[in-house]
Amino acid sequence: MGTTRIGIMGVAGFMGRMIAKQVHEHPKAAISGGTVLQGSAEEGIEIAELCQLHGEAVKTVSDPRSVISASDVVIDFTLPEVTAAHARIAADCGTAFVAGTTGLNPEQEAALAEAAKTIPLVYAPNMSLGVNLLFDLVKKVAAALDDSYDIEIVEMHHKRKIDAPSGTALGLGKAAAAGRGVSLDEKGVLSREGITGAREEGQIGFATLRGGDVVGEHTVIFAGPNERIELTHKAASRDIFAAGAVRAGIWAAGRKPGFYSMTDVLGI
Repeated sequence: MGTTRIGIMGVAGFMGRMIAKQVHEHPKAAISGGTVLQGSAEEGIEIAELCQLHGEAVKTVSDPRSVISASDVVIDFTLPEVTAAHARIAADCGTAFVAGTTGLNPEQEAALAEAAKTIPLVYAPNMSLGVNLLFDLVKKVAAALDDSYDIEIVEMHHKRKIDAPSGTALGLGKAAAAGRGVSLDEKGVLSREGITGAREEGQIGFATLRGGDVVGEHTVIFAGPNERIELTHKAASRDIFAAGAVRAGIWAAGRKPGFYSMTDVLGI
C-alpha cells in the first residue's frame, strides 16, 4: 500500500498537534488536512506552522467535510457530540474513521456504530498497545476468578480532564464484566459516598482521582480471600496514544466496513 492520506480533526488541540507530528514522521502517511474552530486564530494557517513541522504546506480549515472527503482516513480526538457528527460525514464520504474521543454517551456510540455499517471505523477508549493488552488480561483474569474476588478499578489523570471515570477505566470495567459474563450497566458502581452499606458481591467499583499533570494511570484490583491481584498501566507520555491512533488509521484505510477496536488493529 502507498502513502495513507490522514485528516486530523481538531488539529489545533493538544492531541491533534501530537497526531500531526506522528503522521508527519511516519514513512507511510501524509497529512491531508486538519480542522480548527471557525473564526479561531488558527484558521487558514499552515499545519507546519501550527504544529512546528517542516514541509507540511496544508492549511487548516473549519469545514470538516472538505478534510474528510480529501482523506483516506480521519482521526478524531475532539468532543463527543463533534465526533459523532464527523462520523456521519465520514460515512457519507466513504472515508475510514478513527475515534479516540472519550466520554461518548450511548446515543453517540450508536452513531459511530451506524457509520461503521458503511465505512471501517476504529473506536477505542485508549489507543496504546499496553492498555489494550491490559484489557485482554483483565477479561481473562475476571473469567478465571469467581465472585469471591471483588473487582475495583482505580484511575488517575491530570486536573484538566473533563470526564470521569475515564474512558479507559470504563473500558477496563467492560472487559471485567465481559469476563464475568455480566453487564457493566448492571454491576458497575461509578462512585461511592455516604453510608453505602456493605459491598454487594459481584459489583465492579470505580475510584477516580484528578490532579497535577498525570498522563494516565489505571489499576484493576481483584481482591479475594487472603490475596489480592493488581494489574496496572502507567502512561508516561501522550505520544503512545497519538502513535496508536496513526497505526489504527493506516490499518483502517481501505479495509471493509465494520466497527473495529484496537484489539483488531493490534491482532490481539
